[in-house]
Amino acid sequence: QVQLVESGGGSVQAGGSLVLSCAASRSIFDFDTMGWRRQAPGRQRLTVAAITTGGSTNYLDSVRGRFTISRDNAKRTVLLQMNNLKPEDTGVYYCFGGLAEGQGTQVTVSS
Repeated sequence: QVQLVESGGGSVQAGGSLVLSCAASRSIFDFDTMGWRRQAPGRQRLTVAAITTGGSTNYLDSVRGRFTISRDNAKRTVLLQMNNLKPEDTGVYYCFGGLAEGQGTQVTVSS
């Protein structure tokens, strides 16, 4: 079973940027889709960005144009570049791949 470890969360002011990183314990070549989910307080966990092995991406409407997801299969990493952050982006961000999900990293955006 793969282990996914997230890093890069933190607290920023609105308009700021963060880069989240997800490191996998083994090869991710067999994960057709990897991505990031967000759990905001009292809200449903949502997929905010996903990327396939071929590089196709998909984004939650509210983050499209501000977030960019990328993956490096050789380095076993998935990145989420988050720009122009808004308070509604606050939550715990979880990396996922296949049935695996990491422990999450907190992102807090203040107005």
